[in-house]
Amino acid sequence: MSQQTLQQPQPVGGEEKSVGPAERGDMGNSQKKPHGRGSGGPPSESSSSPHGGKKSKGGSADKYRVTPESKLANGSSKSSESQREDPSSGRATAAQNGGDAVNLDAPCGALPPPLARLKNEGNLLFKTGQFADALDKYSQAIQGYADSGIDSPQDLCILYSNRAACFLKDGNSQDCIEDCTRVLELQPFSLKPLLRRAMAYESLERYRRAYVDYKTVLQIDISVQAAQDGVSRITRMLMEQDGPEWREKLPDIPPVPLSAQQHRKVEPASAEVLQARAEKAARDAAEVLFSALKQEGNDLVKKAQYHQAVGKYTECLKMKPDQCAVYTNRALCYLKQEMFTEAKQDCDAALKLEPTNMKAFYRRALAHRGLKDYLASRSDLQEVLRLDPSVQEAEKELEEVTLLLRQSPQDKPRKVVPIREVEALLQPSWMHRSPGGVLVWRTLLN
Repeated sequence: MSQQTLQQPQPVGGEEKSVGPAERGDMGNSQKKPHGRGSGGPPSESSSSPHGGKKSKGGSADKYRVTPESKLANGSSKSSESQREDPSSGRATAAQNGGDAVNLDAPCGALPPPLARLKNEGNLLFKTGQFADALDKYSQAIQGYADSGIDSPQDLCILYSNRAACFLKDGNSQDCIEDCTRVLELQPFSLKPLLRRAMAYESLERYRRAYVDYKTVLQIDISVQAAQDGVSRITRMLMEQDGPEWREKLPDIPPVPLSAQQHRKVEPASAEVLQARAEKAARDAAEVLFSALKQEGNDLVKKAQYHQAVGKYTECLKMKPDQCAVYTNRALCYLKQEMFTEAKQDCDAALKLEPTNMKAFYRRALAHRGLKDYLASRSDLQEVLRLDPSVQEAEKELEEVTLLLRQSPQDKPRKVVPIREVEALLQPSWMHRSPGGVLVWRTLLN
């Protein structure tokens, strides 16, 4: 039986466990994407609201059924299979449940005994990390519910919510979203489906919808750490993606009625904790603003709006004066505007931070060339090629600078003529200085 190993998430409110998710070239930063897999927590015994029995895409039992042969191929054995359950007693063994026997035939709401057993088996498989097999059990229970004709939408909702957790664990974010939405259509403020759907949206990089669901979770229960972390992550993503107007592009965040909010008694934080939170919030806000300004500068460069880009990069350096990439980016803007002295200064600053930064050497070489300092330009280009001999731009530039050096008189030897002060010479009697200080001849009389 195939068994996935995933990072175990931290407990959150209402959940047992959950997680958050050269020149030559590029001017901007690559974005860090969130984890493709989230955790919606283990299956819940009390869930949201009812929905019909339509099977979700990818939810059939055949799709996820594992044959005994595959179980053996993955390290299981028939003996371990026999230890998993005791069919005669309807109980899983203590070894399967960490030392506590589980009654797989325990009643589950209004579900008929066969469906209740499928649900209990799914819960047990989920707890042991066998998510594909648990998903199979929940799918069979959902199909059995539709075939039985019973009317217990609350129990059906639990099955959908639990199966959504399996989809999320199994990396099937789209089907997770569909199952969560089935629940939320009838009970819009069910916390677990909202949190799981937010994580699924985030893994699909649908950040605006993820933000709305995370914020809705926090309206229900402000103490859910996974939602707090999710809001922080998504805010940074949206600032970089949409710029300062990112809030205007969000879907509406639904207001949560007072009856759906979970009121928890929160102990007052100490002064140290409050100070730490304030400092972290300030750092996070500064990081978000820095990333947004840098991205705006990169976008302006792509539009050839170099003067405006310089302003953005300058603001970045006021916040973080140790960012080498910002110096080299601003140097490029100065080069495009033929501000060679400023470009050289930025490259000097970048090389103090990173002494082997090829981009800084290359752009400083261009600045030296603009300043007609061909010797210095040649030296920087040679350093670029020493660091990476494959940089063709540097090779071509070096050839041109070498030609300019040969044509330039700056490296030709010059004759040095000593200069003597007139005042240091003995003046003959037949010379005198005029009132204006000019030496003139004086006619000698016999």
